Amino acid sequence: MTLHSIDAATQRVRQFSETFETIRNEINKMIVGQQDVVDGVLTALMVGGHVLIEGVPGLGKTMLVSTLSQVVNLQFNRIQFTPDMMPADIVGSSVLMDDGSGKHTLTFQEGPIVSNLVLADEINRATPKTQSALLEVMQEKQLTAGHRTIKMPDPFCVMATQNPVDQEGTYPLPEAQLDRFLFKLIVGYPSESDYHTIIDRTTSNAKIEIQPKTSAETLRDLRQTVRDIPVPSAAKTYAIRLVMASQPGSEYATDMVNEFVSLGASPRGIQSLMLAAKVKALLANRFAVSCDDVESVVLPVLRHRIACNFKAQASGISADAIIKDILVRLPRPDTRA
Repeated sequence: MTLHSIDAATQRVRQFSETFETIRNEINKMIVGQQDVVDGVLTALMVGGHVLIEGVPGLGKTMLVSTLSQVVNLQFNRIQFTPDMMPADIVGSSVLMDDGSGKHTLTFQEGPIVSNLVLADEINRATPKTQSALLEVMQEKQLTAGHRTIKMPDPFCVMATQNPVDQEGTYPLPEAQLDRFLFKLIVGYPSESDYHTIIDRTTSNAKIEIQPKTSAETLRDLRQTVRDIPVPSAAKTYAIRLVMASQPGSEYATDMVNEFVSLGASPRGIQSLMLAAKVKALLANRFAVSCDDVESVVLPVLRHRIACNFKAQASGISADAIIKDILVRLPRPDTRA
């Protein structure tokens, strides 16, 4: 841990939790309910990860990301994916430009992916060829066009949405691309009380003003704070075993995993678990990650990294059910070891 003193550590932890809470409260002026989803997108932004948000139309997925961009004061671009979209529509292309003297030069025009915060709306409507254009950008945070390599601005985050019900004209994301998302967040329907609030906010003359509460520089500092938080051996071991338990045939795999899972989580899963758990520890004003922190983020981290086989689909067994079974059956490491 690079925090040089208890006082400095306390100050940085307090700054993190206060900034997180300030951003959350400002977002909640626009977004009603969905607190787990709001915290999920904020966590991803704090650690530099990408998010896949799944839910039926009309639940505020696009509004959430748009509001977040205003609150954190980052450059924001929205890409509406369609089946006829080409990779060049995302990364950019070279075009002939008139230099004013009658001559034309070939100039590369950057696409909308070059931004701090990118909303990939209805990403499963794009063809695999177009979806693959995001792979290098999401993982390497750069794009290659011809002989040019363009670095993404820092911070950089992709937040993609998809409709789980819509099947016609859609292309499910392959495992290689799903694995690049830190979280898969599920947006559910509002509660009865939330509906009352939605009506009051959206069908009256009241205007909601969203104010910027932080900056790119502050976010970069907060990301460094996250990485400085230490992980005790017990929490690290527990996270590793949770990931291994999702892999069929491993020594920690449950009977349910061996029966219903065709592909378990990759090493990116353990990286995502650790980073997300560190954010949980910071929000609880703690200096180290606990097993509880790891367990609290395991569902959004692993649900899209577990590929269920045909038997699971035929039996109605979901990845969430398999993960919950792992949590019940996998004992926690002895913290005294």
